[in-house]
Amino acid sequence: MRTDARSARVSVRLTPRAGRDEVLGFDGDVLRVRVAAPPVDGRANEALTRLLAARLDVPRSAIEVVGGHTARTKVVAIEGLDAAEVRARLGLSGGA
Repeated sequence: MRTDARSARVSVRLTPRAGRDEVLGFDGDVLRVRVAAPPVDGRANEALTRLLAARLDVPRSAIEVVGGHTARTKVVAIEGLDAAEVRARLGLSGGA
């Protein structure tokens, strides 16, 4: 996870077609997330941004997939939060 002056960038390992949407936690510096949506027409990416926005209590417009649009490992930019605040809001303040 990286932070610049205005946003955090988080590596996310996304598992589509899961039983439910959930944030599993960090595996090293990679956030593991499952979504029920299929990886078709950007639906899994949309589910990811909705889930992260809800868990982080930020508007959906503050979350953007900036890398790995068609891959399972993605880079997500979160505007207005630093890395420590992302971990704290996810209830994952410990770890790497």
